[in-house]
Amino acid sequence: MFGLENAQSLVGIALILLICWGVSENRARFPWKLAIGAMAVQGILVFALFGLPALRNGLQGVGVVVDGLASSTQAGVAFVFGFLAGTDGQPYPLTNPGSLFVFAFRVLPVILVVCALAALLWHWKILVWITQAFGVVFEKTMGLRGPPALATAATVFMGQVEGPIFIRSYLPSLSRSELFMLIAVGMACVSGSTMVAYATILHDVLPQAAAHVVTASIVSAPAGVLLARIIVPRDAAIESAQTYDPLAAKKYDSSIDALIKGTTDGLQIVLNVGATLIVFVALVSMLNKVLGAVGDQFGYVFSVEAGLGVLFSPLAWSIGIPWKDAPQAGSLLGVKLVLTEFTAFIRLGAIPVDAMDPRSRVLLTYALCGFANVASVGINLAGFSVLVPERRNEIVGMVWKAMMAGFLATCLTAAVVGLLPAGLFGN
Repeated sequence: MFGLENAQSLVGIALILLICWGVSENRARFPWKLAIGAMAVQGILVFALFGLPALRNGLQGVGVVVDGLASSTQAGVAFVFGFLAGTDGQPYPLTNPGSLFVFAFRVLPVILVVCALAALLWHWKILVWITQAFGVVFEKTMGLRGPPALATAATVFMGQVEGPIFIRSYLPSLSRSELFMLIAVGMACVSGSTMVAYATILHDVLPQAAAHVVTASIVSAPAGVLLARIIVPRDAAIESAQTYDPLAAKKYDSSIDALIKGTTDGLQIVLNVGATLIVFVALVSMLNKVLGAVGDQFGYVFSVEAGLGVLFSPLAWSIGIPWKDAPQAGSLLGVKLVLTEFTAFIRLGAIPVDAMDPRSRVLLTYALCGFANVASVGINLAGFSVLVPERRNEIVGMVWKAMMAGFLATCLTAAVVGLLPAGLFGN
């Protein structure tokens, strides 16, 4: 049933579209048909995935798979690190069982295992078929050309830099709009490996956590395409068809080769995620100490989180989050932008079940599920500078705007989800 809380999300949709139109490179060319179509596709996908029994059962099966991956990964971690993995056989009496959840041993190894499995599934052509199917959907429903459509679909499963690798030879000939769209969509989605990690983090506080995380990354792709097209409108005159082999850049010699290379790629991701979290959390801690010292002089409590909460509270409310949760939700949105979505998900997972409205937690899961953050600016700049070095200067000029598009795309997805009846998700 459509109520006031659903209508609240309309404010967020209008606000996000207005912001993107305001920074557009050509305000006279607003893609109205794409806007209606993209949000319709999002709403239909979410409604189908959670409303149709067959698809809903499939999503519930995703949760079982995630639990199986997590427990199997822990077996490997326990073999290497012993009791540090948090499994049975602790050598000391436990006074705080919650302290056994160590991010380095419970979440990062999952990324490693999933990357290896993704490479194996790609070699077996299973992931190839899935990616090509999504590519056709994006091509037919959103007017994308074949190569960008395939790269967009691959990005949903493989990651913000890994997806465009599949059309590496085609990147130099992409239009400015298409190149910007790939960067923006990469920041609006997450990779398959991190989906499992986020679902693991939220498992105890969000029913159907895995289903929500998987759905969030998939349906945020159309939102990323839409906002990218608003900010850098399409120039059909310079988008001509070309032939190419999109799968040539990602081939493995055998199943063992796929597992080894997938593990190696996963190790790089694990190291990047771990190092980025250490550095950014440390920098924010330093800044909080400075702000705390300044606040003590005036009798106030200053912190980065408090400031971000105030800044993003209106945006959080506009996507459908109750006002009582808006400051906390706004803070998490800011943490996602500054400290990466990993930190934001960790903090969301640490909020007790009864301390936040279930609707707020669901919408935040969608709003946080994307790579749009300051660290990703560097990742994209470095990645695309290697993939298409001749367009580096162009990428430097658009990557920050792409981050904004990716950030707002996940918020737009949350707002579209907010339009749907809460009963769809069991709330």
